[in-house]
Amino acid sequence: MLWIAIIIFCIAADQASKYFIVNNIEYHKSTAVIDQFFYITNIRNTGAAWSILENGRYFFLILTPIIVAVLAYFLYKMDSRLLRTALSLIIGGAAGNFIDRLLIGSVVDFLEFHFGTYIFPIFNIADCCVVIGSFLLAYYLLFIYKEKPGKGA
Repeated sequence: MLWIAIIIFCIAADQASKYFIVNNIEYHKSTAVIDQFFYITNIRNTGAAWSILENGRYFFLILTPIIVAVLAYFLYKMDSRLLRTALSLIIGGAAGNFIDRLLIGSVVDFLEFHFGTYIFPIFNIADCCVVIGSFLLAYYLLFIYKEKPGKGA
């Protein structure tokens, strides 16, 4: 099934990249890939995106499986390829970060971009999967999904 393959690919790419970073880049150190633009920086995030809900490990350990279960239900029930792709990316990304929270207590982040004086919050492959999936989901909901009329319509 294509959707399971997407989920497994997201998890594998995320976990492999984090394994490489943890074993090759010293914690809290940066390595320039493109000077003054792109760096690999080994940090830990105890919250969600941009460290929202910092130290919320147990909250996310409870909430993530619930959200993944709901998304998996829709993945199974719906026929749209775009919707299934979006949900698969979100599930794969959520699972990648869930594994970190479960095993090490925080999420390994390492992709750092500088735009002039602005430093974008450091993120990882799982975050990319969730964001791309969320954009696809928003596109689907805004431009493709048509609600079927109910009995009273």
